[in-house]
Amino acid sequence: MIISLYSDAIARACEILDLLPGRETGAYSHSQGAKGLREAIAAGIASRDGFPSNADDIFLTDGASPAVQTMIQLLIRTEKDGILCPIPQYPLYSASVTLHGGSLVPYYLNESTGWGLEVLHLKNQLEGACSQGIAVRALVVINPGNPTGQVLSEENQKEIVEFCRKDGLVLLADEVYQENVYAGDKKFNSFKRIARSMGYERDELSLVSFHSVSKGYYGEGGKRGGYMELCGFSTDVKDQIYKVTSVNLCSNILGQILSSLIMNPPKVGDESYESFTAEKERILSSLARRAKALEDAFNKLEGVTCNKVEGAMYLFPRLQLPNRAIKAAKIANAAPDAFYAHRLLDATGIVVVPGSGFGQVPGTWHIRCTILPEEDKIPALVSRLRGFHSSFMEEFRD
Repeated sequence: MIISLYSDAIARACEILDLLPGRETGAYSHSQGAKGLREAIAAGIASRDGFPSNADDIFLTDGASPAVQTMIQLLIRTEKDGILCPIPQYPLYSASVTLHGGSLVPYYLNESTGWGLEVLHLKNQLEGACSQGIAVRALVVINPGNPTGQVLSEENQKEIVEFCRKDGLVLLADEVYQENVYAGDKKFNSFKRIARSMGYERDELSLVSFHSVSKGYYGEGGKRGGYMELCGFSTDVKDQIYKVTSVNLCSNILGQILSSLIMNPPKVGDESYESFTAEKERILSSLARRAKALEDAFNKLEGVTCNKVEGAMYLFPRLQLPNRAIKAAKIANAAPDAFYAHRLLDATGIVVVPGSGFGQVPGTWHIRCTILPEEDKIPALVSRLRGFHSSFMEEFRD
């Protein structure tokens, strides 16, 4: 096989080697990550948002998960410290809050409005927690959403920023799916860009943004690369964050390199630009088609409704299960959606995750399905799903 090497790719590789100790990937770096790689990420953030970014505010991590756990560990002092988390949510957040002995303060996304985030509900949850003696210290927002697939509007983001600023909450912005936006009327805006466009400077809002090489159009989950950018934290607080991250010496070097690359892809005029852009667009357009095909398939099933997939990599359809199925699940000592998911797996080999694993409004049942199966396998998957669901509903029909 003949591999064509672009001159700009070779030059970039040489530049990266020059940034590493001994021009090798086997040595430790600075605990925050190699300075030159952090500078490359800062430049990419500035280009994305139109506002400056400082390499000293960036911590390179082994994926976004360690960064999230670090911040939750530092925010929680006692069981009376709480974190506002979305429901449904990626279980990393609830697990980390529990692990570090804090209190999860849930807020429910509104399924009827496309999994919208309602600030009035946030206020009610905050007040309710405070009345129980819980000091709420941070708000988690996942945008685009996991497992719900929504993309927040700019206006909604402004409301969230104002809510956090007014109540002195740290805004933990999970933005790992920022490349995955499929709805033509939606676009990704970082919370940092929103806050700066509102005129809020660094000392007016404490914000941590998380990103990862595991998602996007690149999907390098096993490489374990990611970073967090801190905004609005004092030097003393940043020093404590640095101490905690230093326990692990540094994140892996290959992951650091990939983090710098995703924030600085080839640019117009680079020899590899056209090839890179074509591959990126091919992957994202395929993901969009897969999302639409699965969304349509779920909405055609009896008793199933599925909101539009605007972004990320998941669908979160709602199941209206017959009472007999719910009773059968109880006998099997399983949640109804878990009962459905196990039956689906046994009958078809299709793996979905029960909504009860992500949290949901009590009395509702969901499953999370990814849009990641290869596109040419989607029709067969849909056919097996349709056949199973029809027989399941007939078996348990009331």
